Amino acid sequence: MVKIKQLLEYNEAIRHRYFETLTKLSWKEFTKNREASFHSMKNIFVHTLGAIDYWLDILQKQNQQSKKDYDEYRSIEEVKAYMERVEKRMHAYLNSLSTEKLRKIHTLKDDSGKTQKVTAENVLIHVFEEEIHHRGELNALLWQMGIDPPPMGYLGL
Repeated sequence: MVKIKQLLEYNEAIRHRYFETLTKLSWKEFTKNREASFHSMKNIFVHTLGAIDYWLDILQKQNQQSKKDYDEYRSIEEVKAYMERVEKRMHAYLNSLSTEKLRKIHTLKDDSGKTQKVTAENVLIHVFEEEIHHRGELNALLWQMGIDPPPMGYLGL
């Protein structure tokens, strides 16, 4: 059975492929409003990092999430620095995980304000799914530009 840690490590490896592809765009193309979920490819990419950052705060009962607005990321280097910071947080969290921590119940409110009880594993699966969702969105935007997205098959498939 696939473990959530493996899926998140896979996501990170593919994230780097996408980042490399996106760095080949001009800043103007990267930040252009394409009327997508978060408007530009930069904002979509930063949003996925922000989602990871947010959920790590929930799981760790911390307040380390970046509070920067999308417009405050003014260079590819700033986006890369944020990616590296989020990945470092995720590595530290994953390396601290035990079966007990993975099964720990967290109580939180969903988008409608309803109280939910979820395990850390449920949250991490959501983090994985959130990034895949937005990766598909980036694919569509890249295809519209005539650019092939990077290969992303799990375990090279």
